[in-house]
Amino acid sequence: MAAGQITDCTVLHNGVKMPWLGLGVWKAKEGDEVKKAVRWALETGYRSIDTAAIYGNESGVGEAIRESGIPRDQLFITTKVWNADQGYETTLKAFEESRKRLGLEYLDLYLVHWPVKGKYKETWKALEKLYKDGYVRAIGVSNFQIHHLQDLMADSEQVPVVNQVEYHPLLTQQPLLSFCREHRIQLEAWSPLMQGNLDQPLLDRLADKYGKTPAQIVLRWDLQNEVVTIPKSVTEQRIRENADIFDFTLSDEDMAQISALNQNKRFGPDPDNFDF
Repeated sequence: MAAGQITDCTVLHNGVKMPWLGLGVWKAKEGDEVKKAVRWALETGYRSIDTAAIYGNESGVGEAIRESGIPRDQLFITTKVWNADQGYETTLKAFEESRKRLGLEYLDLYLVHWPVKGKYKETWKALEKLYKDGYVRAIGVSNFQIHHLQDLMADSEQVPVVNQVEYHPLLTQQPLLSFCREHRIQLEAWSPLMQGNLDQPLLDRLADKYGKTPAQIVLRWDLQNEVVTIPKSVTEQRIRENADIFDFTLSDEDMAQISALNQNKRFGPDPDNFDF
């Protein structure tokens, strides 16, 4: 069932609730820029913030969270372990550094940022320990293809609760989405708005039809496909606009038309050909 309001959540397979909509802060500069973005998002009603060690803005995210005065248990905070820190002991150390920068006692979701060959299994063991020890409420992965997930799950204690990947109308990743659904892994979309490449006649037509923007059409398509989405913006108007997607529903026909735009086109790196 598609989300009907900004506070609606999916329930991850370990029982933890995760908002369907969050704010991504990739490329948001540390300091004022990221603090303002998080503040505007929280004022708008977002409760999920997604950052990563490599973004270099965890401290600003943490400051904005504290300044908001919103109770910690009402927020869902995600960060990720970077490739250079992967491995068992190095991941545990990297997590502690992220946690301190964020100024939080625990994290809601910790992700393996990329499937670094020869390292991601040890990294995952560290995440399993953090989960067992109560420092993280949920653990998952990012940018994992089906074969990475199969390899990881072959000898792990925990199945990832989330797989955060590039996902949008030009890259619908249907086989991966189906695999994740089968294994109760929640798919989450990064770059849902194709890094601004929204110039598709179909999206313009649907925007006119529903009285929305092309971006809002795409984000609604995400939610109706039961994919968590974390559009990135540092602009107050855009942050508010991205959240204004809960008062309309795309028809089945329009959903299918959007999905048919798929070209298997990536705007970000290919996880199988990424220079780690």
